[in-house]
Amino acid sequence: MIFKNLPGHIAIIMDGNGRWAKKRNLDRIYGHAEGIKSLKSVVKGVMYYKIKYLTAYAFSSENWQRPEEEVDYLMDLLEQYIEIELPYLIKNKIRLNFIGNLEKLPEKSKTAVLRAVDKTKNGSELTLTLAISYGSKEEILNAVRKISEDVKKKSIDLNDINSQLFSNYLYTAGIPDPDLIIRTSGEERMSNFMLYQAAYAELYFTKTLWPDFRRKNLIIALKNYEKRSRRFGKT
Repeated sequence: MIFKNLPGHIAIIMDGNGRWAKKRNLDRIYGHAEGIKSLKSVVKGVMYYKIKYLTAYAFSSENWQRPEEEVDYLMDLLEQYIEIELPYLIKNKIRLNFIGNLEKLPEKSKTAVLRAVDKTKNGSELTLTLAISYGSKEEILNAVRKISEDVKKKSIDLNDINSQLFSNYLYTAGIPDPDLIIRTSGEERMSNFMLYQAAYAELYFTKTLWPDFRRKNLIIALKNYEKRSRRFGKT
């Protein structure tokens, strides 16, 4: 499939793992495990089309309120993903990046995350960002606090504050805003994900549950994106 117009940055709200498992009378953890396969498939699809940025919403700041057993499993799954996929990421020049409040992660998980970031820092083909312990409202508030501190220190002048400067204080500093945001499972809301960065993103909603989302589904989303006319508020 050849596309004339592709997004430079795709962000995905990976939703529906629990419902996928429930439909099969399985524990929710099986949905999360199957979801990893979807992420691997999408990464390969994005690499094929030479899209430079992919961000996946893996674990929200609100997800800490889930049952302890499920949270522990998700942290273990994160560590397993990093350990298994690290050779592939390095070989294919994929830089692994993380956004969110990483201080909340268990020490073992945080160590695995930081190691992966360091090991893949020279990746130039794709920046794969996982949003872990992430909440957009918290991200924005943190940016405001940091800017306020720098104004007090006179590191920056109040009149210097603009959209670009503000973006530099977000978790996503150095990463372009998403062109396309995909949400799976049929839900049509942002769920506290990249609220500032999504200002002009094209939104694509699909009823496909995340564990069923594969490269063929990505291609359908890209076809939909290609038909869009992006005016960024202009006529």
